[in-house]
Amino acid sequence: MVLPARCERIATSLNRTVSGDTFPTLSSLDKPMEQRVNLKFFVKLGKTFTEAYAMVKEVYRNECLFRLQIFEWFKRFKEGRETTEDDPRPERPSTSKTNENIEKNGKLISEDSRLSIRELAEITGIDRCVN
Repeated sequence: MVLPARCERIATSLNRTVSGDTFPTLSSLDKPMEQRVNLKFFVKLGKTFTEAYAMVKEVYRNECLFRLQIFEWFKRFKEGRETTEDDPRPERPSTSKTNENIEKNGKLISEDSRLSIRELAEITGIDRCVN
């Protein structure tokens, strides 16, 4: 299949480098990112969610994002979002696994091996559900 000259220029411009950075081509993106790019394109074309969902489902079949994910991204692009990147997430939650806490619990257990986890949590003040 022969591409029109304009399409060829666009395709080759996607591979150009600017100040050492290469622009990614659609084929180099991971599947979820590729689907987001396509959803953004469908929004710009004025497609409805139902049309966009049907097209994404047809193309990606088993690798398709879940319907709710597609809806969320479609909605974001419809509201004017430009980036297809994930939003930054908060850093990993703080943990109570410190050497001091391990030693403290070890000492309590060695003194009374019948202590329950609940009792250890109450004595040390460390939440028993913390990672």
